[in-house]
Amino acid sequence: MTLIRHAPGPNPLVGFSVDRAHVGRIGRDLQRPECILAERDGTLWAADARGGVMRISADGSQQLIVQAADPHFNVAADAASSLLTGTLPNGLAFAANGDLLISNFGTDRLERMTRNGTTQVLMDSIDGKPLGKVNFVLRDRKDRIWITVSTMVNPWSDAINASLADGYIVLLDDKGPRIVADGFRFTNEIRLDAKEEWLYVAETTAKRVTRLRVQPDGALTDREVYGPASLGTGVIDGIAFDAYGNLWATMIFADRLVAITPQGDLLDLLDDGDAEAAARFEAAFASGGPVPFDLLMQTGGPLCTWLASITFGGADLSTVYLGGLRSTTIPFFQSPVAGLPMAHWQ
Repeated sequence: MTLIRHAPGPNPLVGFSVDRAHVGRIGRDLQRPECILAERDGTLWAADARGGVMRISADGSQQLIVQAADPHFNVAADAASSLLTGTLPNGLAFAANGDLLISNFGTDRLERMTRNGTTQVLMDSIDGKPLGKVNFVLRDRKDRIWITVSTMVNPWSDAINASLADGYIVLLDDKGPRIVADGFRFTNEIRLDAKEEWLYVAETTAKRVTRLRVQPDGALTDREVYGPASLGTGVIDGIAFDAYGNLWATMIFADRLVAITPQGDLLDLLDDGDAEAAARFEAAFASGGPVPFDLLMQTGGPLCTWLASITFGGADLSTVYLGGLRSTTIPFFQSPVAGLPMAHWQ
């Protein structure tokens, strides 16, 4: 367990739990809002399974932005086809000029889309091989782009097992793309700390966070587990830092929201899952083989089904927005501590 420096004074997150009575919702008829970006004026950008993003204004009005809408997503009619195939915009980041970088989990490529929907493919292979399941994208203050690939297995649901470790991280900068770390157990979201000295990695099927020191040339060294060796029920998906130094995390298939304090302690902030379904998931996961897709479909809570991501937004970065793979709206609530500003917020 490794510690980090944090803001002075008592941790405002200790003792906090999400009050469901004070949870609001924004957005309607969304399709797989897995990742959400927030801007200072209150605008949200949510990944959308029709092949782009949904732009949601602070007043709740919304606009689907895609180059050509893909109608494949219909969980009620065909969950497997909807969630495992076709275009699946996943992680999002703003490019320096405001364009959207999209890690497409369905097409296995990194895309760039203007705010009017014009799309180009930035990457679909590396070292002469297909990228694999491109999960998340992050831009740092040096305008470097960090990309996670969860697995080479398709469908991705077969990689939800405790034994597979074929995930990796790509760095794209002025030297071109290169793999800078590999051997991860389903590489998911990544975040940088306030000084961008360490890169934090959500290892989904390891149920943990791993961090690596970022060298000036982008090399990653000193790999170590950060916080508890296991975060408990469910598997980790999204992560985000707050300004105090707490690392918030979503535990998908259990719909839990937790945080790792700078001292390495685990805080439980929300448990919205179905306890019996989560127990069945844990039993299947512990077997060491892939968790059956129909068993995954049994999990999920009412607030944000398949809780996948956390985004801090609002004028003071103290509004928390929750993304979910099977949600149609975006829940939000007020945090007792502001989020850590991202590169585009500077």
